[in-house]
Parts: sequence; structure tokens; C-alpha cells
Amino acid sequence: MSQADGRPAGSAGNGETRQERVNRELIELLNELRVALPGVQFLLAFLLIVPFQPTVESITDFQRAVYFVALGAAAVATAMLIAPAAQHRVLFRQRDKEKLLHRSNRSAFVGLLVLAVAITAAVLLVVDVLYSRALAWATAGVLAALLVWWWLAVPYWQRAHNPQDPLDDRAEE
Repeated sequence: MSQADGRPAGSAGNGETRQERVNRELIELLNELRVALPGVQFLLAFLLIVPFQPTVESITDFQRAVYFVALGAAAVATAMLIAPAAQHRVLFRQRDKEKLLHRSNRSAFVGLLVLAVAITAAVLLVVDVLYSRALAWATAGVLAALLVWWWLAVPYWQRAHNPQDPLDDRAEE
């Protein structure tokens, strides 16, 4: 069946079908995660070796608490960013790729938010150990603001000021 404009039903304006679009978007998401994963895994590895350093006995209670936040956030971010690939593998050939794409997108978004917490906490910890608590908070605050600005504010502003994609699922609901 075709639409009023002559395109096949379920096709986008660029000639791809809904299924082709879902496949492309899932591939794009997995490729994006390939960029984020090495960084979060490196951060987690760095945090995992900290307790085995000889100077760990001299850290303050504050530094220990910040370390716990950084370690926990890095572990959660790693899990959330790996989840789409793991789910894709488990759900292989289950004919539910669009739901997988939506879950994977949410997982990746949460993973990136938690990664921002991990990065900020790790910087807070390192600057506090090497310099001072005041400089640590200032540095972490600037970094957090930068991450919120570039990772959230700018894309959401652009999204609010650009025409909505006609195949965006929210437009169909």
C-alpha cells in the first residue's frame, strides 16, 4: 500500500523503510557507543587500581567518599553503555529490533549521564588529592557545567528549535 505522496507505506522521505531506518539507527547507536566505551572502561580501570596504591592509607574521609561515587558511577556507566550490545546479542532474531533500539537509546543516555558524574567525581578526587579542596570543587564545578552544557543543553536547545522528524515515534502517538 502506498501513501498519498506515492511513497511506500512506512517509508521515510529519504526512501528508506521504517525497518531500514531502525536498522540504520541501531547501527549508528552501536557505533556511537564504540566511541564512549573505551573512555569509560579506561576510567573504571584507573579507579579499580587506586585502592592498591601505597598512598591509599593517607586519603581523607571526603576523598574516600568521592572515590566511592566515582567508582560506582564508572561501573554503572560501563554497564549501561555495554547493555545495548548485550541485549542485541540476547535478542538476536527475535523480531523486536525497534523496541531494542528504544531501550538501547535510553540505556546509552543514562550511561552518558552517569559517565558525566564519574568523570566529574574522578576530577574532584584527583584535584583534591594533588592541590586543594577549594580548587577541586571549582574545577569539578566548571567541568560539570561544561558537560551539562555540551551534552544536554546544546542538543536539547537544537532539538527544540528544529523541525520534528516525521518518523519520530512521538509524532505518531
